[in-house]
Amino acid sequence: MSSTRKPGRLVADRRYGGQSTRQTAKSKTAAAGKTTAKKTPTKRRRAPRQRRGGLAGLITGFFGWIFRLVFKITASVAVLVALMIGAWVLYVESTLPEVETLLDGRARGSVTLLDRDGAVFALRGDQFGGVVTAESVSPHLKNAVVATEDKRFYRHFGVSPRGIASAVRINLSEGRGALQGHGGSTITQQTAKLLCLGKVYDPKVWKSEADYVADCRQSSLERKANEAIFAMAMEVKYTKNEILSIYLNRAYMGGGAYGAEAASQRYFGKHAAQLNPAEGAMLAGLLTAPSTLAPTSNLERSQARAATVLRLMADQGYITEEEMRQYQNNPATLGSGANTMGGGYFADWVMQSGPEFFTQDTTEDVVISTTLDPRIQRATEDAVRQIFSEKVKDGSKAQVAVVVMSADGAVRSMVGGRDVDATGLFNRAFQAVRQTGSAFKPFVYATALELGYSPLDTVVDERWCVDMPGGQKDYCPDNYSRNFHGRVTLAEALARSLNVPAVKVSESVGRDLVMRVARDFGLYRDLTDTPSLALGASEATLLEMTGAYAGILNGGSSVTPYGLQELRLKGDTEALMGTGGGIGERVVQESAARQLTWMMQKVVDEGTGTRARLDGWEAAGKTGTSQEARDAWFVGFTADYVAGVWMGYDDNTPLSGVTGSGLPAEIWHEVMARVHDGLPPKPLPVQAPVAPAPPPEPEPQPVPQQAPEVAVPRGGGTTREVPKSVLEQVLRDILGGGNR
Repeated sequence: MSSTRKPGRLVADRRYGGQSTRQTAKSKTAAAGKTTAKKTPTKRRRAPRQRRGGLAGLITGFFGWIFRLVFKITASVAVLVALMIGAWVLYVESTLPEVETLLDGRARGSVTLLDRDGAVFALRGDQFGGVVTAESVSPHLKNAVVATEDKRFYRHFGVSPRGIASAVRINLSEGRGALQGHGGSTITQQTAKLLCLGKVYDPKVWKSEADYVADCRQSSLERKANEAIFAMAMEVKYTKNEILSIYLNRAYMGGGAYGAEAASQRYFGKHAAQLNPAEGAMLAGLLTAPSTLAPTSNLERSQARAATVLRLMADQGYITEEEMRQYQNNPATLGSGANTMGGGYFADWVMQSGPEFFTQDTTEDVVISTTLDPRIQRATEDAVRQIFSEKVKDGSKAQVAVVVMSADGAVRSMVGGRDVDATGLFNRAFQAVRQTGSAFKPFVYATALELGYSPLDTVVDERWCVDMPGGQKDYCPDNYSRNFHGRVTLAEALARSLNVPAVKVSESVGRDLVMRVARDFGLYRDLTDTPSLALGASEATLLEMTGAYAGILNGGSSVTPYGLQELRLKGDTEALMGTGGGIGERVVQESAARQLTWMMQKVVDEGTGTRARLDGWEAAGKTGTSQEARDAWFVGFTADYVAGVWMGYDDNTPLSGVTGSGLPAEIWHEVMARVHDGLPPKPLPVQAPVAPAPPPEPEPQPVPQQAPEVAVPRGGGTTREVPKSVLEQVLRDILGGGNR
């Protein structure tokens, strides 16, 4: 039977077959090895390089060995230094706080001042408009900052060796030290400097915050090294956009504004997210010199800098060439009100009159509601500009101050100099203490009226002297006109600003009472206890004088002028403090104040103050000119407002051809005409005196023998002997001349 299966192997075959097979395998392996050996070329041994012999070879070998040694040492040191720097960077990184705590780095708080309508009119202190991020601001601002300050910001590790080398080259080429001038700092390094390398102000370490800031800004080699380490640590801790956000919030941008949001609101009246390329370029341009480049300081210079920033933005591809030309030809301009956010003299006064820890030295954000009326402030400024442009000769250094207030002392406007809207200058409205001249006389007559005198009582205006104690020379007042007018009423004496009657009345009622009344009305400075007191030899500020006249208008009560109505912390609804002024205690009876108002109305209607008259309005006031015309005043009021005007030179040079009845009265008229424009006229609160009834016709009597004339003590003139029952009336008649 056939089968496809191969025949099995014999036992002998199996026994020796394995060996035969193994031998065959070995043979094959050996053969393969021979074949492989034949194919693999034999590796040649490199012949040893022959060394140069002699001295040249010895020198070459020595320097080669030196080079290899130096290279190894340098590499080792470099690795060691790199490890040390890395460890230092990681240590500093571990001390850095979360980014949210670094966004508001102001040393002081801010003060926002609101007018009587609740609108912001001034910003003081370190303004911070709120937190922004690199993602929330306008991309045009972000791109402008990067293009201007650090074009490789998103590519370096916190320090730019190329930037530093370029800055050193520029500094040396311009004749400065390597680290003087251009610093080659990246935005990260600038942010590290803004953070003062993590140091917090400590009064035990630095004498003042100014010393602290100066220390933070020094540019020594050691400082630069620490700054670089801190910058690299920031790069490890924060993202690029977080670093840029810190920078955009902490950088000072002029005008008291810290951060992009505050600057955007300050200059353009809009949020930082709404800036166009021209506005973003202007803000970015401020970073190099914020105080000098601020658009509120010099708009043209700020616009020129912004044009350069726009060119850099175009060079780096952030805007097109066409957009660059468009915004260069149409540069950013200031928003409405940006130039007035300093608040002028009024804001200066409020900041100095409030508590320092909530105004000038505040560490909190404070909101102050004030009494300022922007309409009246504009009217005051416009009136002063007009008079000085039309009626003051070119080159004159004469200064001016104006205050307008309500009868309760609420100040509505203030100008402290010819530069009517200036900020931070000497404020003559409340800082200049000057002789009041005849503007003081109403307080003499207020005292007399309080004691029962009538405006129709008479006094003799004549040549007259007062005996002075201690052998002093007699005091002999004279009138401005050098003329005497005989017997006049008190009302006539005040209207004509006669000096002799004023001194006579003051001496009659008692100087001590006159000084007391003046002090109670608010003229609290040292008053001259001499007969010249009645003629305004003492001093006061314009604010004090205007407040004292407000006391006459309100019916005889004292007034403390005030501008601060309410102070609170930003975000709070509860006030920390309220008004610090207003109407105080009564000084004279209301009837006396109303009769004095009637007398002062005569000054404006028919006396020395006629240039102050207002068409359609009743007004009362008083002129004043100090000795040698160093000070000229007009202070007066309507039923609604009190206003005071002072003119003079800061160095006490006498005015030329100016008295209180001249330019001050005209300025007062221009101010009050604008203030009352559109308001319904109101009558003054006056009380006219009752004229005495004519005496009854006497019965015919035999003509008595004429009594001899007798001399009255010096100062009283002469009179005839009269019955004792009418002695008081005679004394009134003989008492009693005025600077205008």
